[in-house]
Formats: sequence, structure tokens, C-alpha cells
Amino acid sequence: MERRKGVVVRFGSRNMEVVDNEIGGRLVCTMPGRFRMQGIRPIVGDRVEYSLSGNGQGRIESILPRETELSRPRISNIEQILLVLSLKKPAVQNLITDRFLVLAAYVKLPVIIVVNKIDLINNAEFERFSEIYGEYYEICPVSSKKRINLDRLQEVLKGKISVMAGMSGVGKSSILNSLNPGLKLRVSEISRGSERGRHTTSYVELLQFEFGGFIADTPGFANLELPEIVPESLGKCFPEIAQERGMCAFSDCVHVDEPGCYVKELVEAGSIHSSRYESYLIMYNELKERELEKGGRKYG
Repeated sequence: MERRKGVVVRFGSRNMEVVDNEIGGRLVCTMPGRFRMQGIRPIVGDRVEYSLSGNGQGRIESILPRETELSRPRISNIEQILLVLSLKKPAVQNLITDRFLVLAAYVKLPVIIVVNKIDLINNAEFERFSEIYGEYYEICPVSSKKRINLDRLQEVLKGKISVMAGMSGVGKSSILNSLNPGLKLRVSEISRGSERGRHTTSYVELLQFEFGGFIADTPGFANLELPEIVPESLGKCFPEIAQERGMCAFSDCVHVDEPGCYVKELVEAGSIHSSRYESYLIMYNELKERELEKGGRKYG
């Protein structure tokens, strides 16, 4: 029986939906009983081999090796992360942005910062943001409402499997609808009291763009729990700190209160932005407290 290849875009309890790029459209596939007996469970993003049955359904025959795998959300073969934020309505705090960036660095995936609602801010506000992040991250300013830079964003997404992340209310679903109106994602209003949107995505699904490529729109986050990083390794997740490795007076410097710390000198000189360093300290202390609660056991 001929085997074809596809990508799992949605997963249910007993079957899944697979997209075969050669034939287009979605196909419902069943999972053989031996998979369950062997504890094999496909996840969204898996590249699979399947065969067609007489009733028009497919049957998963094998799961191809995963190149990457995220644990939250559980999804495989992601090639890049799009971090969507806004500087107004709502104004996403730098600490939240930095936590997302640490998560991206931890899973070793490239990240593109998408600043939505660019029509609500002036050039000076965007330049201040770019001064903090522009040297180390690609920034794509867009407006889904005014359709600013959507063509540039299409090129970023075309032909890749991406994941979109960000706080509720920043306009992720609006961006996706503007990029590909056929998706018809629900968009919620912003609460005037909290300036947070009620996120409209409750499960993980790969959405297919008409111009090519897939994206996972993930549920919004109110709190971002740090991964299990050894506190002393946190600096590796900050590129401006990581590049200064070996420059401090002590080889095991963690850039907190050690004498002769070159990173702190760069912060004082303005070469490393103070808000980034403040985020580093907050997360370092958080990881240190977690380590103490676990009895000093190392993890990472």
C-alpha cells in the first residue's frame, strides 16, 4: 500500500487531521492500535507517513523523527517563534517580554518580535523599544488594523512551521485573520478595566496559510513560569550577557554582587540596557529561590 507524507495539524482522542501538501486539504487519519500498546502518541506538528483506506480516511503508519519539540504547548518541528506584543492597549511590560525571550532561548529556537498596533504609538516610542531589543532580535512592527507591514510578516512565515506566542489582547488572532482572512479566527474585545483580552484559542492547532506555511496560535499567558534552568546558566539566555562570558574577574561570575563584574560595568555605562539587567536579576533570584525550595538540588 502506497505511503504518503503529511503534517499533523490537529489531534483528537482517537484520530487526527493531517495536511498533505501534495494533494492539499485536510484528511482524517486513524492511529493503529499498536501505537497505543507501545505508548506512541503523535502530537501536533509531527511529520507522519500514512496510507489511504477505502473509506477515504487515512491510517498513520509511522511518525518521522522530530527535529524540535516544545513541552508547553506540546508541539513538534517548530522552526521559529513569533513573539507578539503591543506597546499600547495593552502595554506589555518589558519583564514579560524578557520572560518570553528566555523561554525561546531555552528551547533554542529563533524568535522574531512582532510589535502589533504600531499605529497607536509614535516613532520615539518605537525607537525606545528598538534600542533595548533591536541589536539582538529581529523586530517586525505591524498593524493588523491598518495593514502595515503584513507583506513583510508573510515573508517571515512563508514555508515554515511557526508558533505564535504572547499575552492575551495583543492581537494575535487579528494578525492571523489579516494575513489570511480564510482562517476566520474569533477575536475578543479588550477589557477596559484590565486591558486584557479574553483569549479565543483554547487548544493547540496548526493553521495553514494560503501563501504557504503553518502556524500554531497558542493560548494566552497570564503568568509565565520559567523553565528548569540552573540559575548560573540564566545568562546564556540573554545574548548581551552571554557574549561577555569570560570577561569578568571571576570565571564563575553570575553578575549579581561579585566584585570585578564586567557585565555590571556595561550596565552602568549604558551598553547593556538597565531594564534587561533588572529582568535578569528578577529571574535569577526566582530560579535561586526555586532551587533552595528543592533542597539545593541542581536541575537544568
